[in-house]
Formats: sequence, C-alpha cells, structure tokens
Amino acid sequence: MTIPANNALLSEVAEYYSEKLAKYGQSPRGVDWNGEESQTLRFGQLCKIIDTQNPFSVNDLGCGYGALYDFLAGMYETFSYTGIDIAENMIHAAQLRYQGHFQARFVLSSEPDQIADYSIASGIFNVRLGRSDSEWQSYLETTLDVMDKTSRLGFAFNCLTSYSDPDKMRDYLYYANACSLFDYCKRRYAKNIALLHDYGLYEFTLLVRKA
Repeated sequence: MTIPANNALLSEVAEYYSEKLAKYGQSPRGVDWNGEESQTLRFGQLCKIIDTQNPFSVNDLGCGYGALYDFLAGMYETFSYTGIDIAENMIHAAQLRYQGHFQARFVLSSEPDQIADYSIASGIFNVRLGRSDSEWQSYLETTLDVMDKTSRLGFAFNCLTSYSDPDKMRDYLYYANACSLFDYCKRRYAKNIALLHDYGLYEFTLLVRKA
C-alpha cells in the first residue's frame, strides 16, 4: 500500500467516497455519478485510448467497485486489469464482486504497483472538497506524472469542465480548463493528444498517446 500516512487530501477523498458507497452501494451513485447511462458514455470516451485488439493491460486509478472492468469485458476478450483505489471499502467491495475473475486484481494504494499498457482515471479529479485551486492542481499534475510513468502506450483521464453552466457548478468540485490541460499534456507527455469535449456531459476527456 502506498498511501502516504500524512496525506490529508487523499484521506479526505477516501472518506468522501467511502460514505457514498455505504449510502448507495455498488452503483454509479456509489462512486458519485448520476447514473449508469452517463457512466457508460464516460467509459466509452476514456477507452478510446485503447487502439488494439491484441491482449493488453490496464491500470484503473480510482477504480471504485470496479465498474470499468465490466465495461472492458463487454468489449474485449483478452486483457488484464488492475484496479487501484485509496478507499479500503471500495477495494474490498471490488475483490468480493470479482472473485474468480482471473484477469482482474485490486490494490489499495494511491498509485499502481506495476506498469500497464494503458492507465485510465475516471472522476478522480472532481471532488476537491475544501482544497484550493492550487492545491488541487498540484495533486492533479502529480497524478498525471504517475500515470505517465506507469503506462507504456498511453493514458486517459477526465475532468469536469470550466465551461460548465455557472448555475450548475458547485464549490466543492473542481472544474478544469480543458485548453490549459491539453497544452500541459502536449508539452509534457506526448505529441499525440486528443481532447474530447463533444459528448454531452459537463466534462472533457484527454487521451495521451505515447510514441
């Protein structure tokens, strides 16, 4: 387990999601999404980073109870999946849910314990609670560095968009500037970057394809 003992930010986030799971169970609302339809749409955007039918491996940061595994299993026959989460009850729920699924494993940690072909992070940059923009931006950039170093072929993540309607924005959520993050990823990680901001949700997805 690689969750720093003194990392109050991660502890706050873990507690937030633990409470959601306890209240709503293994469902989209249990990981703080509105419903299954938007969750499936979101997974579809993120998984555009996967451009092979050959066997591949995935690290899923902030895996929750492992819903992305179900989505991948419906699309691909042969892959290996590692779910990583900082909330102990999420990992426990995922391990029980996918007992006997030989290609899935779950790790209680703040970062992957092995390199995969792809890394995916869905929703982990949304709930900042009482953290400032600068604190949250630092956390986001540190996590992107982790995704980069633990991905062979590329990684994908999403963020709530700063283009959201003002009356729908909440102060405990973080709304990222899509253009700034595109530029950051383009300059820091890879030449082949895709910004997806056309799928009807108040968010965007970035795909980072490594050479």
